[in-house]
Amino acid sequence: MTRRSAGSCHNVSAQITGPMRALLRPASLVAAILVVLSTLLWTDSVQAITAPELRGQFAVQEISADMHGLDLKEKEFLKADLREVDLSGTDLRGAVINTSQLQGADLRNADLSDLVGFASRFDGADLRGANFTNAMLMQSRFADAVIDGADFTNAVMDLPQQRALCSRADGVNPSSGVSTRESLGCRP
Repeated sequence: MTRRSAGSCHNVSAQITGPMRALLRPASLVAAILVVLSTLLWTDSVQAITAPELRGQFAVQEISADMHGLDLKEKEFLKADLREVDLSGTDLRGAVINTSQLQGADLRNADLSDLVGFASRFDGADLRGANFTNAMLMQSRFADAVIDGADFTNAVMDLPQQRALCSRADGVNPSSGVSTRESLGCRP
């Protein structure tokens, strides 16, 4: 490429950007006016989605030792201390129990279907007859949990946890009639 042709490309570029600059000035002025007008005229408040402890509307405020049989559908427990809490027969469908402590909790016959339970501890919990269908249980732990008759159909959990649960899986869920081993996808 010669110096002359390089110069002519530069001149063409300058010729295109010159008129474009003239067009952009009114366009940016119009855009600025629209932003100012929309800010002044739009009186509806905008709310950001925040963590439950900040917004509080779905977060469970009171945790007691006996929460047996409560309707806690779609409630949120974030970093909740539920150790040794009686949640047997509780309806927790669609609840969010993230980074919570459930060691030794009684969840017998609780409905935890569609639960989101990320990084929670169910160590030593009584999960007999519990329904974990479609639950998201990634990074949750179940060491020494009693799982006889629990239903984990389509639950998503870490493979090491699934294997550990399979090693002690037994029984049939009283509501769904599905065996715990089958629901976990355990090998025969």
